[in-house]
Amino acid sequence: MLSFNDLVIAFEALDLHKKAVIAHASLSSFGHIEGGADSVVSSLVYATGAFIMPSHTYKTMVTPAAGPANNGVNYLRGQQWNRLAEPFRDNMPADPLMGSVPESMRKWPEAQRSMHPILSFTGFRADNILKTQTIAEPFAPLRTLVEMDGWVLLLGVDHTANTSIHFAEKLAGRKQFVRWALTENGVITCPGFPGCSAGFEAIEPEVHQFTKEIKVGNATVRALPLRPLMVRVIEMIKKDRYALLCYRSDCERCVEVRKV
Repeated sequence: MLSFNDLVIAFEALDLHKKAVIAHASLSSFGHIEGGADSVVSSLVYATGAFIMPSHTYKTMVTPAAGPANNGVNYLRGQQWNRLAEPFRDNMPADPLMGSVPESMRKWPEAQRSMHPILSFTGFRADNILKTQTIAEPFAPLRTLVEMDGWVLLLGVDHTANTSIHFAEKLAGRKQFVRWALTENGVITCPGFPGCSAGFEAIEPEVHQFTKEIKVGNATVRALPLRPLMVRVIEMIKKDRYALLCYRSDCERCVEVRKV
């Protein structure tokens, strides 16, 4: 069983205590942790200068009867789920797909949260990072992290969970999509929605040389600086416009990216 002290010692070995970090985590990958997700959050607060996590809320999404063409969505099929949508609230739980750690972070009394109705982030000592996000620029906090020489921390997950790669795709000129969110003031249009991440682990050989890797319990923990990650992703896409896409024939977003 891992304790809070075990986590702090492990994370301090990554030397991130003065760094701004975006973290992604799978709690179950560690094995049993005393204190669960709260211990992971507490140890990250202790071991980093500032950190954020995605706290996305997909349950707010709605699909109109018609919209932009080549948008990676089936408008007719998507409407059947509209009745299940909920309006975004600042205290709305993070989607279960985010895992339990971001939700634990979101509920911290001192945590901040950005207000994008689909792609919000939550963080600690990160108000200057989170406040850069707008509806038009949902990944602006990642731009700020890059400018701060920030790092990405993968806690028991691989690069398919690495949201920062979506920002690098945007920088490389890859097609973005439009989605819609239900809010307490009605439905709003949300541009800049990213593509699929299922193919992102293909970046690992390109970034392995500057990745720090340790074992914590049963989990593999990887940390890497954002600037060279951006460079490698952009180079990879410029060399091969299909790079990092998945190969599922039913993936509407990757199919549309391949058409460009």
